[in-house]
Amino acid sequence: MVRKLTEMIRKPDEVRTYVVERFMADTDREKLFFLPFNTGDGGHWLLVAINPFKEIVYYLDSLHNDWTTYPAMKTIVDTIIQTVRAQRKIQVPKRKANNITWNRVECPRQRNNIDCGYYTLRFMKETLLMDRTDIPSDYFDEYRCAYYSKDQLDEIKEELCQFIIELQVL
Repeated sequence: MVRKLTEMIRKPDEVRTYVVERFMADTDREKLFFLPFNTGDGGHWLLVAINPFKEIVYYLDSLHNDWTTYPAMKTIVDTIIQTVRAQRKIQVPKRKANNITWNRVECPRQRNNIDCGYYTLRFMKETLLMDRTDIPSDYFDEYRCAYYSKDQLDEIKEELCQFIIELQVL
């Protein structure tokens, strides 16, 4: 699994193929898919959560950059959704072919340049705990805050360590 993730980060075409296959395999009910994205410009991590059937993308960046800061990310995600649309044989008027909704979520902001990965993991965890297929533009009431505390970040670090230990990859 770790090897597959590393390959995906380095090969955007494989990302598209893999994600489209996952979206097409899970057509029984509406779902929210997570695509942690590394910008590649120094290693910043952010979260893209995609509802492929409503064609909505939720963008969560702990640096609060706009999604237009990362055009390669938008191209990859838009192409994935357009491919799913084509495979599902959904007809869209040409003027609406690129009409994919991108929602920038006002999520907690990191205070340094090193905690982005932990923020991304925490965004995924909180969204999973809410058991929803959407993310409010001002984030979830239950988890809304300006910044995560040291305890909140330590909690996700401990959970990640426990997960790795249980996988026995070390």
